[in-house]
Amino acid sequence: MNESELDATIEALCRSKAEEFRLVGYEHVTSKDIWRCISSKYGKEGMPPLHRLVNDILSLKVLTFMNYMTISAYKGSSFD
Repeated sequence: MNESELDATIEALCRSKAEEFRLVGYEHVTSKDIWRCISSKYGKEGMPPLHRLVNDILSLKVLTFMNYMTISAYKGSSFD
């Protein structure tokens, strides 16, 4: 799998998770929000193996995502 295929796959997974969150009432969640939440865990250790990355995206819970968004807001991060 080349880099562009990997990026497209990750984007599709994040889009799917954002759609799942929209189905349960979180209407303004985007795939970029999901990716920022997931990738924030990899800052120090670098990119994990693909199987872990996929698992992290697909197993992301709303509570974990909302905690990330709340902490980011307190830190002053801007949301696009």
